[in-house]
Amino acid sequence: MKLVVGYLATAGGADALALAVRFARTLGAEVEICIVLPQDTGLPALVPKGGYEEVLAEQAKGWLADAVASVPDDVVAHSHLSFDESFTDGLIHEAVRLDAEAIVVGGSGGGLAGSFSLGSVVNELLHSSPVPVAVAPRGTRQSTIERVREVTCALGTRKGADRLLDTAVRASKAAGTPLRLVSLVALDPTFGTLRSDDDAVREHAQDHARETLETAKASLPEGFPVTSTVVNGATVEAAVNKLEWHDGDVLMVGSSRLSAPKRIFLGSTAAKMLRVVDVPMIVVPRDDVSDGEGQ
Repeated sequence: MKLVVGYLATAGGADALALAVRFARTLGAEVEICIVLPQDTGLPALVPKGGYEEVLAEQAKGWLADAVASVPDDVVAHSHLSFDESFTDGLIHEAVRLDAEAIVVGGSGGGLAGSFSLGSVVNELLHSSPVPVAVAPRGTRQSTIERVREVTCALGTRKGADRLLDTAVRASKAAGTPLRLVSLVALDPTFGTLRSDDDAVREHAQDHARETLETAKASLPEGFPVTSTVVNGATVEAAVNKLEWHDGDVLMVGSSRLSAPKRIFLGSTAAKMLRVVDVPMIVVPRDDVSDGEGQ
């Protein structure tokens, strides 16, 4: 199993690497640290062709060497340097080439508020990647947590949730970490919310929670620690804030129905959750073209 880190010699890059190391320990995976540099097109005429690229490449090699050296001895890490017109495209190409399970990036940059402040590259990944993308909150590098403590999977009722649930179950099973299923049905547009029928909403949410719990239990060893809960709130943020979070927890969410098949597209609910949670978030791609139809 391999995890690709979209690395820069920045605080965000250090956060991403720290999260990848945590995941690698938990899953027995290898860390593939990747820097993507721009191709030497459009350089000033005074710069010899290849000269700028060579200087930048040498600097990047130094950054990669330092990054690999910072990885603890109990985790296997490799470095990769590639050139592409787009950092996002280059990173996706590396993830596909290496057959990686996920891309890990740091959330520091310009964009959303809170612990995740997404830059343009991370935003692009969260709207195009064919593999799951894990976003490390600002300050992850300062955490002393070595392994994932618990996986929380936030599920709605729209088509495509099966892929998310399956991914969360497989990840928890492989890592041996508890799985917490959170039903967000109360936050979805349903017949109950449209007519302000709170009882109908709660009943629908409880039914959904029971169904997902039984589905998860059927795929996990007997006695595996898995729980299911329903969160309610006037807003997505209010509901998520009712959940208890700990350092070492991970939140998994699915992609919007607007995403292309087998691609990530960060939906509005997930984006709102991203603003208020302080734990890493993993966004899982849609499965096929039928997901989300009729929503």
